[in-house]
Amino acid sequence: MTLQELAYFVAVAEHRHFGRAAEACHISQSTLSGQLRKLEEHLGVPLFERNNRHVFITPAGEKVLTHARRALEEVGLAETAARPLGNQLLGPFKLGVIPTVAPHLIPIILEPLRQCCPELMIELWEDITSVLLERLRCQQLDAAVIATEIPDSDLTALSLFNEPFLAALPPTHNLASRKRINEADLANDLLVLADAHCLAGQARAVCSKNGNHVPQRAMQASSLETLANLVAAGYGTTLVPQLAVPAVERLGVVIRPLKGKAFRTIRLVSRLTFARPRALRELGRVIKESIASAPHISDRLNS
Repeated sequence: MTLQELAYFVAVAEHRHFGRAAEACHISQSTLSGQLRKLEEHLGVPLFERNNRHVFITPAGEKVLTHARRALEEVGLAETAARPLGNQLLGPFKLGVIPTVAPHLIPIILEPLRQCCPELMIELWEDITSVLLERLRCQQLDAAVIATEIPDSDLTALSLFNEPFLAALPPTHNLASRKRINEADLANDLLVLADAHCLAGQARAVCSKNGNHVPQRAMQASSLETLANLVAAGYGTTLVPQLAVPAVERLGVVIRPLKGKAFRTIRLVSRLTFARPRALRELGRVIKESIASAPHISDRLNS
């Protein structure tokens, strides 16, 4: 039994005429009759009685008609519900972003995203990488912006941009007068975020190159703002990603480029099976274009 057969059956029941029902269904009368015979054979009961002038629905047909109409109505409701979702740029889009990126990236992409995808509603979730990836696997997020490689083969990643690291120093630090900073010189008094943040491991890795030892310090921060305040107060140095530089400089720290020009890659991650790839592509495009047109760090830092 098919939905098409049920639709033909309902058409005959409503028109009480095979010819008019066939015309309404845009098929030949012979095709209509053949489909109804198949339906009757499947059900094992006659649905209509007819003579040269009239078509009568049988008692069995009356019972089937109620269910057939309900089935066709439900199919129509399902199509109505699904049709808007055919537009992949319509409706909620649950985006996770790590804390060291979110405050600096989200403000510069929201307006361009609203202009190109006005019906796409971003629902933001800010958390550390491990939490975002777990929520992504559980389908609680549609995508996530992270700064590490993806560990799982069931996820896919689009590289968005490379974000340089820069040294952040107290104004009175003995390195503050230098134009560029050797990463190894930061190792002894390096402050980092709490270990759950990927930036903590990245900062240690950058400053421990060539065998340099980065001491494990008891003082750690849970946000870049707190970390920058500690640096401004003279408790140590740190590394900051490029997007955070304007906010960090306002807190009174000195920013200098690194000799090694270390960076991290920002990626847009989603499930391989995610059903709205066009939304992912548009989001990735907007992020890339927004970063390319955003004000860069001043020339003195890149000289």
